[in-house]
Amino acid sequence: MADFKPLIIGFLCNWCAYAGADLAGTSRIQYPPNIRIIRVMCSGRVDPAFILEAFAKGADGVLVAGCHPPSDCHYLTGNFKAQKRLLLLRKVLSNLGLEPERLRLEWISASEGEKFATVVENMVSTLEKLGPNPLKNGVNANG
Repeated sequence: MADFKPLIIGFLCNWCAYAGADLAGTSRIQYPPNIRIIRVMCSGRVDPAFILEAFAKGADGVLVAGCHPPSDCHYLTGNFKAQKRLLLLRKVLSNLGLEPERLRLEWISASEGEKFATVVENMVSTLEKLGPNPLKNGVNANG
């Protein structure tokens, strides 16, 4: 397990979190290269099916990042919609045999490049402790 490098799929809001990730890159802030970023217009547009598909296809963790509540969302309530969906989805993940800690929701603004890097570092650390996704080859850890 020493060579395990977790794969994180990141759904990042175009207006805030993606801009924060871009700031981390342009500022040359170091963070693990384990994340694959998918830019979405709003965290509220991330369908739970996309997250489940990421896990089914082998992602060890999924990060959804958007604008800070209550009023930073460019679409007014998208961040609240994402929060509600992910609370329910964590319960579904438990039923599938996945630890809810594999799914993370974060609020990251365009000026928070350091925070983006810290979130990725913390998530990689958590996933290294949890180990590989038990659904990776279509096999549930619970049998």
